[in-house]
Amino acid sequence: MSMRALALRSALAGAALLTLAGGAVVAQAALTKVPAEVQAGTYALDSGHGKITWSVDHLGFSTYYGQFVNVKAELKLDPANPANSSLTATIPLTDVNPADDGLKRHLQTADFFDTANHPTATFVSRSVTVDADDANEATVVGDLTLRGVTKPVTIEVEFNQAGPSMGGVYKAGFDGEATIKRSDFGINYALPAVGDEVKLHLEGEFVKQ
Repeated sequence: MSMRALALRSALAGAALLTLAGGAVVAQAALTKVPAEVQAGTYALDSGHGKITWSVDHLGFSTYYGQFVNVKAELKLDPANPANSSLTATIPLTDVNPADDGLKRHLQTADFFDTANHPTATFVSRSVTVDADDANEATVVGDLTLRGVTKPVTIEVEFNQAGPSMGGVYKAGFDGEATIKRSDFGINYALPAVGDEVKLHLEGEFVKQ
């Protein structure tokens, strides 16, 4: 075989290897919106991209919004058997961001969170049930402890997507909705003028550990 033919064969082989390697990289880097394709394992919440937005009726005039930030959470995912998955979270009640500094101080008092005695709230899941008609939606039932009182809470969760994020870290993203009654946890200040029902919108990007 001539040198030219050998060189051509080597070039073609190299191109084939690069194509295969490139395909592998693309496959590894692909995002997925299919829950069954998510990598199993333990995930930690990226606190910079995880928060809880709360809203409550304010005297019938408006809906008031605020947020909890610096939330810490651990998610254990088992896509093959979602019922084995679990979620635990710790919410620092001092890291609440309403739109008013005076209200932020008031929320720390015994009228509301009583953070001197109860600086955090916690959530521990007890069950995860995937929607029979939509695998991207699930119901998570667990125990919320707030001001030393523990009550069951149901979170309706929607899976957004999973895959490599900026920096190459593998993430899984979710949104969630829940409603609680603050009076269930002994927060009775200004009832019923300020609403009892508090709606929670949860957003989280979880990083695979």
